[in-house]
Amino acid sequence: MLAYIIRRLLYAVPILIGVNLLTFALFFMVNTPDQMARVQLGDKHVTEEAIQQWKAQRGYDKPLFLNTTEGSQGVLTDTIFFEKSVRLFVFDFGRSDEGRMIGADIAQRMWPSLALAIPTFIIGIAVNIVFALFVVMFRATAIDTAAMVLCVALLSISGIFYILGGQYFFAKLWHLVPISGYLAGADAWRFLILPVLIGVIAGIGGGTRLYRTLFLEEASKDYVRTARAKGISETAVLFRHILPNGLIPILTSVVVVIPSLFMGSLLMESFFGIPGLGSYTLDAIQSQDFAIVRSMVFLGSVLYILGLILTDISYTLADPRVRLS
Repeated sequence: MLAYIIRRLLYAVPILIGVNLLTFALFFMVNTPDQMARVQLGDKHVTEEAIQQWKAQRGYDKPLFLNTTEGSQGVLTDTIFFEKSVRLFVFDFGRSDEGRMIGADIAQRMWPSLALAIPTFIIGIAVNIVFALFVVMFRATAIDTAAMVLCVALLSISGIFYILGGQYFFAKLWHLVPISGYLAGADAWRFLILPVLIGVIAGIGGGTRLYRTLFLEEASKDYVRTARAKGISETAVLFRHILPNGLIPILTSVVVVIPSLFMGSLLMESFFGIPGLGSYTLDAIQSQDFAIVRSMVFLGSVLYILGLILTDISYTLADPRVRLS
């Protein structure tokens, strides 16, 4: 098992390096520091002196890869690539273009993101599995057809509609919850219950259809037909045979999503004023704070690779035969 995990980690290293190099090329070679300065200064007739001053304040005035200037003690380390890219591998995110410590912002903002994402994730999975099992129990009936029509309808509605509709009815019209904002501590649930509810409802359509397909695939296999032939009730077949075996592919599709919970939801956090990493990233994009965007891209790639590794590990626990591959 340990050798399997090490092998997967080694596979991830070149991928992460490639993502890092591509990100660096996009931010510093395609979009040069001079162009960043002009965008931030916002003046078409900005002087060269102002550009150089802006670059010097943020460390963008150094050479890209090799610093051969006189008096430089670090040919490789006193460069933009080392300062802005290599240090990301030890999670040294540096400062934003506005001067804030990015690492401190991430450490502060990840908790509201997790407070929103974890309940949505857990409750959503449970609700989708229950609905899918209910639909499978009445497969090939009018209930099954009506449920699939409802799922398609839910899938066809934009997520923004759920957010605006929930805010209008539950917050503005009925005054059941605050329309936006966030408070840490015991009062946090008042601000999170509506976005969690909306997140669960918005995911029912896609989740139920996916899990229904997986359960129906299991229901058509020989071991299920054998169980029915032995006289086992349909409910027992569903919960003793179909559900446990159907959870294996569900597990692999779910685990890969877990690291992305850390990153938060862009739309949900922005509309509800939750100070998480999703709104942090969106605000950085809108203000064109390139340092934050680079850091979040790198962090997102690390978490995605971690999700893939967790998926491989979870699959080996569910099906030990995979360890041989």
